[in-house]
Amino acid sequence: MMRNATTIDDPIDPAQTPWTLPYRGTVGMACLIVAESAIFIIFVVAYIFYIGKSLSGPTPAQVLELPILGTVCLLSSSITVHFAVAALRKGKVSACTAWLAGTVLLGSIFLITTAREWYHLIHDEGLTIQTNLFGTTYYSLVGLHATHVVVGLIMLSLVLGFSFFGLVREEHSEKLETLSLYWHFVDAVWGVVFMVVYVLGR
Repeated sequence: MMRNATTIDDPIDPAQTPWTLPYRGTVGMACLIVAESAIFIIFVVAYIFYIGKSLSGPTPAQVLELPILGTVCLLSSSITVHFAVAALRKGKVSACTAWLAGTVLLGSIFLITTAREWYHLIHDEGLTIQTNLFGTTYYSLVGLHATHVVVGLIMLSLVLGFSFFGLVREEHSEKLETLSLYWHFVDAVWGVVFMVVYVLGR
């Protein structure tokens, strides 16, 4: 008996595979990240341009210390939020909740270290946003990033709260992944800020 040319044994033509639209949340977050990246680039370029042009002290080398603890915590939070998404994809809600709690904790520690640094700079070193060009650009750039961390922590804390009450399920993994993209972006930006402000700028 002659074999039919359209039997299921025939390989599927990739050209006939239907194309599906990407998740709109991911697309929206990607657009937001592009726009936010442009803003950060402007602030980073301004900081670099004004390095060493302050007419009065203090200078970065005199007052800035490497924020090692805060940096380690913030960068580590990218790992914990990744594991939170991975756990939710597998339906492990309890594990997702634990990883989210770790992410919020690490992000909070970063903010606390930033607040302590600002207190030291303002109270002990007399560096304010009006002191000199260094103070203006420093607080503008680092403050812009800290604001994004606060926004990310608020959103992550809301998800964590929903998770505690059993309102987060496996089908919400795409939404959590979209939020994690924002958090990864915030962490990546800190890597740039850390290098420009605390390494190259000193």
